[in-house]
Amino acid sequence: MVHSPTGPHPRFLLVPASEPQFPHLQTPDPGDPVWNMRWALCTRRSSGAAAPGSGATIFALSSGQGRCGIAVIRTSGPSSGHALRILTAARDLPPARHASLRLLSDPRSGEPLDRALVLWFPGPRSFTGEDCVEFHVHGGPAVVSGVLQALGSVPGLRPAEAGEFTRRAFANGKLNLTEVEGLADLIHAETEAQRRQALRQLDGELGHLCRGWAETLTKALAHVEAYIDFGEDDNLEEGVLEQADIEVRALEVALGAHLRDARRGQRLRSGAHVVVTGPPNAGKSSLVNLLSRKPVSIVSPEPGTTRDVLETPVDLAGFPVLLSDTAGLREGVGPVEQEGVRRARERLEQADLILAMLDASDLASPSSCNFLATVVASVGAQSPSDSSQRLLLVLNKSDLLSPEGPRPPPDLPPHLLLSCLTGEGLDGLLEALRKELAAVCGDPSTGSPLLTRARHQHHLQGCLDALSHYKPSKDLALAAEALRVARGHLTRLTGGGGTEEILDIIFRDFCVGK
Repeated sequence: MVHSPTGPHPRFLLVPASEPQFPHLQTPDPGDPVWNMRWALCTRRSSGAAAPGSGATIFALSSGQGRCGIAVIRTSGPSSGHALRILTAARDLPPARHASLRLLSDPRSGEPLDRALVLWFPGPRSFTGEDCVEFHVHGGPAVVSGVLQALGSVPGLRPAEAGEFTRRAFANGKLNLTEVEGLADLIHAETEAQRRQALRQLDGELGHLCRGWAETLTKALAHVEAYIDFGEDDNLEEGVLEQADIEVRALEVALGAHLRDARRGQRLRSGAHVVVTGPPNAGKSSLVNLLSRKPVSIVSPEPGTTRDVLETPVDLAGFPVLLSDTAGLREGVGPVEQEGVRRARERLEQADLILAMLDASDLASPSSCNFLATVVASVGAQSPSDSSQRLLLVLNKSDLLSPEGPRPPPDLPPHLLLSCLTGEGLDGLLEALRKELAAVCGDPSTGSPLLTRARHQHHLQGCLDALSHYKPSKDLALAAEALRVARGHLTRLTGGGGTEEILDIIFRDFCVGK
């Protein structure tokens, strides 16, 4: 083993040995089908090293830009204590993790900059694991700029890059990669459900789950290796391979269940696609405006007012949603409306949840009957295993129904009554939306941790694919290699052996001060 000149992480060199350490892993014949299978499994692994540390002390504004009551400027690195002494002209550092009021001065001119609260966090008990300082200054642009310039004049300090504080926390073992992603999602969370999910991931739930799976594979691999090396000596307990096989098959079931739910976590992070559809003049645009609380769509009694797909991001019952208003479904009376109807049908196929709207006072019309027979019936006939789409039937304009008049026919599919004009029935619709979106996105408050990124899904799928080659009854060496590859995918999911390119993509989503 040698150490890379660019960082502390080891690289491995192949060296000749007089006798093989593992007799069952002798150099094989490349024409051997078992060797070919091992090679196919090995080539699925990614390689790379973690980012090397520069040793420099970094600083940045951690709070938001613009005028504010208090701005937070932070440093991280070995010169943090030195910078604090220079700016406060103090011989001794303040007590660790206690706020202290200090006068900050420019080290070049001695001019006072601000009277601020300072906090000293000696490593490793800090966010990054390094010596850190926080300056809580008044949030005026001149004050913030003056303090940043003063820090920049201190030898050994430089401005931080985007996400560099969090990257140092990852490099120093304060956060694993799934926790880093949870922190990024928490910073960008816009809805209650997103906040809950991000907080669970930041707390390490997904990482703990993956480490538990990796430990299961490590134990199974140890049993298989022991059986290969010592099985003929009769020194092993009976049923070692059988127990390993039981644990691996149970893990396959758990991985399959999480992969089936993978889209739910991604919808929760990026937003579920809700499409409002129906015949012309059913009140689709009125509902979109009502749910988004702003005039997104033009509302008119004239049929065919909406010609294109209008989209707006909204927070519906605490879930992130991309809400789409579409053209009324009918045979277009012109090329523009025909194109609008085509786009509406195309968007319907992409929807996670369909809000199907009908005029409650006009259910017997040909357009309503055709819509019920085509859109509502076709989606309702599909079981959850056949399609991820869900549908809510909404009968709008309930205010036009007289108490003594005819009610909706009993053979109508389950539906909700609503009046976009008066708002009656809106609370019931929002509660129904909450339940449907919880099914579409997953409930972040309960159940197993959700997979919120395509990277998570990729590594779990790779792990499951590798385990499909685990067949100890046919070839123990190949089974052991399958376990190694599967375990490697789980390790990389939490940040072990990640390549620089993947880490760069993840950390660039952070602001400079994080």
